Order: sequence, then C-alpha cells, then structure tokens
Amino acid sequence: MGLYELNLGEWLGISPRLVSYLFAPLAILVAASIVTKVFRVFTRRYFERSSHALKVDPTRYHFFKNAVSFLIFLVAIIIIFYTIPELRTLGVSLFAGAGILAIIIGFASQAAFANIISGLFIVSSKPFRVGDYIKVSEEFFGTVEDITLRHTVIRNNENRRIIIPNAVINNQTIVNSNIIDEKVCSLIELGISYGSDINLAIRIIQEEVSKHPLSLDNRNEEQLAEGVPRVVVRVMGFGESSVNLRAYAWASTSMDAFVLRTDMFKAIKERFDKEGVEIPFPYRTIVMKEKS
Repeated sequence: MGLYELNLGEWLGISPRLVSYLFAPLAILVAASIVTKVFRVFTRRYFERSSHALKVDPTRYHFFKNAVSFLIFLVAIIIIFYTIPELRTLGVSLFAGAGILAIIIGFASQAAFANIISGLFIVSSKPFRVGDYIKVSEEFFGTVEDITLRHTVIRNNENRRIIIPNAVINNQTIVNSNIIDEKVCSLIELGISYGSDINLAIRIIQEEVSKHPLSLDNRNEEQLAEGVPRVVVRVMGFGESSVNLRAYAWASTSMDAFVLRTDMFKAIKERFDKEGVEIPFPYRTIVMKEKS
C-alpha cells in the first residue's frame, strides 16, 4: 500500500485499504478506456489512409475495432480480480464451481453468443457490408451503418437507426443493392386509355426518362448496334379501362433510381396532359329510379 493511498484515506476519513480497493479498479478501467480510445483513433486513421490503396473492407474494420475493445475491457476485469485479494478468492471459488456456473451462464447468454457467432458469419461470408443499401425481409430497408458484436445498425431514409440483432438478420432474406453491381433498374408502370395513341405515349416516356440527369444508358455495344432504345417500354397487358405500360429506367444507385422514378411520374403526367394522352380513372354510373 503506497503513501498516496494512506494520505488520501486519512484526508477522506476512509480506510486506506478501501481506498486502495477503489483506486486500483478505477485506475485499471481508466487505463483500459484510454487504450481503447487510442486504438480506435489509430485504427481509424490507418484504414482511412490505406483503404483505397489496400482495398480494405470497412465492415472488417468496424467489427474488428468492437471485438478488440471488448477484449481490452475483458482483460481489464481479469486484472481487477487478480489485483484485489478478496475478488481473487471469489474468482477461485467461482472457478471451483465452474460446472454449475457454466450451465447458468450458457443459458443466460445464449442470445449474446448467437449474435456474436452470427456477426462472425456476416463478416466472413459478407452478404452485406458497411455502406451497402439493403432490404431486410419485407419490413426494413436502408444503409448499413455499423456491424457490432451483437447487432447490425441500419439507417433508413428517414435518418432513423434500425438496430437488428445479428442472429435475427442472419436468418432473414436480404436484398442487397450494392453487393456486386450498384446499378438499379427502376420499373415505371402506368396506364393509358384505350382511345390514346400508344406510340405517342411510348415516345413521351422514352424522351422524359432519357433527358433526366439521373438516367443511365445501360446498353452494351451489341444493343447499340442493333438499335435497342435507351429506355425500353413494353405493353404489359390490358386492364378494365387502361392499356398498361412498363418503362425500364436505369440509374447508378438505389437512391438515384428512387428519385428518378418519382420525378418521372410528375414529368410524364405533365407531358401526357400537354399532348392529349389520357390516364384513365374509374367511372361510376348511377341509375335513379322513381317509385311507381
């Protein structure tokens, strides 16, 4: 026991041994926090500087920093138990009853271990990465912001964070817009009346989509040689009061495809109104009968 603990204990009116027991764990935890902070700062700087040259996957960085931080604090707790004799005795007692304790911890931490193992599978198989735009099942969609030891964080279009346990997301059907090719084909579907000029409607749709700044020409050399139009519009069938059309509009990213699609509904409607192409709406015929 050092002179500092004795003086501090006398000044606070507390037992020097109690001061030692409080000071040592606090110092160890502070040191662990500083080591973790320094590690995160240097790791982040290293990955930012070398990510382009080394083609480092940011997913591995996020998972790696969280795993190392967990290990640092785990080592700090072990050191605290070893430093304080009473805790060391308690640790030996716990170790002696490790059989029962292992069963209790096993049942209590099944979900936690399942999330950790699922996180390792996600990092190794990479069905999605940090920065990918994904859709989980039919409920959640957004950009993957982080993958921790226990859960995956998704930022949706409302800037809200959706936190999904790794064990849950690992068993879901995932639609990934960035895993191989980020280009997205947006389907623009609408109907015109049977009395409208179908060729005029197709030409208007092709012109409006082609001149949009987010529209992408996805034709290859063979399609260009064959004269395939930049925007393909097909007749999908006949409804009760409309001829149903579908345009295939390509964009660079999923978000660009969403903006392109919404802009096209407005631009095509305005062109249709200007050039006399009718978008049908339901009619109702009401028959009024007089009492005899």
